[in-house]
Amino acid sequence: QVQVVESGGGLVQPGGSLRLSCAASGSISSINAMGWYRQAPGKQRELVAVIISGGSTNYADSVKGRFTISRDNAKNTVYLRMNSLKPEDTAVYYCKADVKRTGWGNSVFRYWGQGTQVTVSS
Repeated sequence: QVQVVESGGGLVQPGGSLRLSCAASGSISSINAMGWYRQAPGKQRELVAVIISGGSTNYADSVKGRFTISRDNAKNTVYLRMNSLKPEDTAVYYCKADVKRTGWGNSVFRYWGQGTQVTVSS
């Protein structure tokens, strides 16, 4: 099996910074893409940022220039550096990993973490 675990959420004042981490572990052959999504109360889950195995990235317009996604392929870990945080960034942040599992050939499986709360408030 594969586990995806996030960490690094918390309470921060507007204008502050946080770094989220997400580690995938288990029977992993390779990871195609890892990304961050968020869900605010009463809203649908939305893409924040994604990074594929080659290093290409994609960001939601609302976070461009403020958030940076990076990846350590050797550790199967993805990071989200969040600067200039705004109250509207408050949400539960979820990590997603698209994984090729050992022994399953080229089949790709999607796994989600349990989520980490980010609250931006004074």
